Amino acid sequence: MPVFRLGPEPVFPPPDFSSEEGLLAVGGDLTPERLLCAYAQGIFPWYSEGEPILWWSPDPRCVLLPPDLQVHRSMRQFLKKKPFEIVCDRAFRSVMESCGELRPGSSGTWITSEMIEAYCRLHELGYAHSVETWTDRGLVGGLYGVSLGGCFFGESMFSKVSNASKAALITLTAALGRRGFSLIDCQMPSRHLEMLGAKMIPRRDFLLLLTRALRDETRRGNWGTMRILDL
Repeated sequence: MPVFRLGPEPVFPPPDFSSEEGLLAVGGDLTPERLLCAYAQGIFPWYSEGEPILWWSPDPRCVLLPPDLQVHRSMRQFLKKKPFEIVCDRAFRSVMESCGELRPGSSGTWITSEMIEAYCRLHELGYAHSVETWTDRGLVGGLYGVSLGGCFFGESMFSKVSNASKAALITLTAALGRRGFSLIDCQMPSRHLEMLGAKMIPRRDFLLLLTRALRDETRRGNWGTMRILDL
């Protein structure tokens, strides 16, 4: 499959033209208009410092459907003790910066300064959100992503203490399920996600689920103020 070079307009080729690895296009920019256009078509940016912007739509796709959330008994008991304060949109930039920190065994990060600024703009516009895990030591874990319609597109997570990011994802998934969200896009699989009920589905099935989810109203704004996580 050819890899498409993007022009100045925020448009993309159909995801079916992605390479076997999922690469669809190169170039363009990270303006809010282009990012929102990409997510609405099941496309996301993923590249390293020094590379051009690369746009992906992998097949199969990792998703977590809120009804499929699996929380093991030991984790439920742990969360009942309320070891964390879990909130939304209190420290979005800090969450992104923490997600972008080098981890043991890694040689670089794809969360570049350009990415941080782009998603902070989306956050200011009410489309990008963070779910944060706090203790008296400060911010110890969390995740961030983009919300459109009834879909949350998860981007990255971090954890400085055991179970911090897992608690954030469990809390978010349960809350979004209560509010009628039908789809959480996890993009790429991991053991961490699979243990919580995430699964791989064909891209065509993902795009059908996404089309349905986008019919719902976008909960745009600060999710902390909107109390998205509340019962």
